[in-house]
Amino acid sequence: MTAFHTLDDAGDIKGKRVLLRVDLNVPVKDGRVTDTTRIERVAATIRELSDRGAKVALLAHFDRPKGKRVPEMSLAPVAGDVAQVVGKPVEFCDDCIGETAEHAVSSLGDGGIVLLENTRFYPGEEKNEADFAAALAKCGDIYVNDAFSAAHRAHASTEGLAHLLPAYAGRAMQEELEALDKALGSPKRPVLAIVGGAKVSTKIDLLANLVQKVDALVIGGGMANTFLNAKGIAVGKSLCEPDLAETARRIMTEAASSGCAVVLPIDVVIAREFKANAENETVPAESVPADAMILDVGAESIAAVNAWIDKAETLVWNGPLGAFETVPFDKATMACARHAAEVTKAGGLVSVAGGGDTVAALNQAHVADDFSYVSTAGGAFLEWMEGKALPGVEALKKV
Repeated sequence: MTAFHTLDDAGDIKGKRVLLRVDLNVPVKDGRVTDTTRIERVAATIRELSDRGAKVALLAHFDRPKGKRVPEMSLAPVAGDVAQVVGKPVEFCDDCIGETAEHAVSSLGDGGIVLLENTRFYPGEEKNEADFAAALAKCGDIYVNDAFSAAHRAHASTEGLAHLLPAYAGRAMQEELEALDKALGSPKRPVLAIVGGAKVSTKIDLLANLVQKVDALVIGGGMANTFLNAKGIAVGKSLCEPDLAETARRIMTEAASSGCAVVLPIDVVIAREFKANAENETVPAESVPADAMILDVGAESIAAVNAWIDKAETLVWNGPLGAFETVPFDKATMACARHAAEVTKAGGLVSVAGGGDTVAALNQAHVADDFSYVSTAGGAFLEWMEGKALPGVEALKKV
């Protein structure tokens, strides 16, 4: 049994007005949606509600109008793409509260779908004002949240509404929460975390939480340089945050006391300039020349990471191991991603990944579809990995 309400708990919804919070903050150029990934994620929930005879009203934000009506930030251009992806007609209403919105929803036939205007056109949305949430609630009988990517924000349409109407997780939200529970909530052990990226300063909370929960933590990217530096290892001209050496040492101490192995680079790929196909060489991590910079990890490090992947039952991945956007410094990230995908496909690993760079790297390696779950939620995924409560999720929990 799940700890939160899902559509399986909603009962008969035929003829009921369902306010469905989705993430339609999609890239638009010249009035056209250029990437429909976020629409595809919520399409199953929209279809199910429609097929069950509900009057479906889509709530979403778009861009940052800062509480004002900004015509170029209207959701109007998105309605056609939603209809195309869902395979059903989708009307558009140029407001999300008031008589106009209430009439647009009520006048739908059973199974009808309407996209309401950008919730952020009102300052009450991001301020989670009770009056604005109440105005939204007048348009619906039931509230469904299918926007995990916005669940870390306590806004009126992501959190406030859940306290005013019967509230349920949509199918995409449910899938995400169940995947995340398998990764860190109640995982099969050993649990391995791979955390990369440029700066330790952006992931202190994440690292501090993970060393309490996982059996091994691989640190890659520019972050690894800060940890090497904290151990007294010179990193040349590499990206590094020497002022965080004490923080890095504290994290390593906490890991040791929690029985978490910290895996740092054994060998590194260095270059004198950061550009595609720059002249490079692999050296031991302790032997980086003063005029060189670390841009990836070497074959021994890749083998060490892959050995941990083989030992693990569960893998959580956030951040690349090197400068993967630039050839040839993508080798380690690609190799380890492909290995994790192979072990997952063979049934030996539950693999959950998330974060913008991570998703891009898995797509570059052509293995995103082979991981158990890939989250596109960005900030919400990171806050979940940091062990923080997400307001939009908390509001859906069974009491």
